[in-house]
Amino acid sequence: MAGRYGNLDYPTLTKRAVATCLAVLLLALAVEATVATTALAIPAWEHELLADVELVAVVGVFLSAFVFGVALPLTE
Repeated sequence: MAGRYGNLDYPTLTKRAVATCLAVLLLALAVEATVATTALAIPAWEHELLADVELVAVVGVFLSAFVFGVALPLTE
């Protein structure tokens, strides 16, 4: 039987969303570490962009876990 939001598999959505956000976070951290260890000079806007991506990824991990893992299943 389809729920209020269709036939959604909340555990799978939660795992995939958290994994995607963690992958983006690790990629941004790897780029930052590579730039720092190789002493490459990047423009300030690129450094700011990487910092913003890291912040959005961390917020995305917590938000996706809460939305797909707690909020939506409770409203079914």
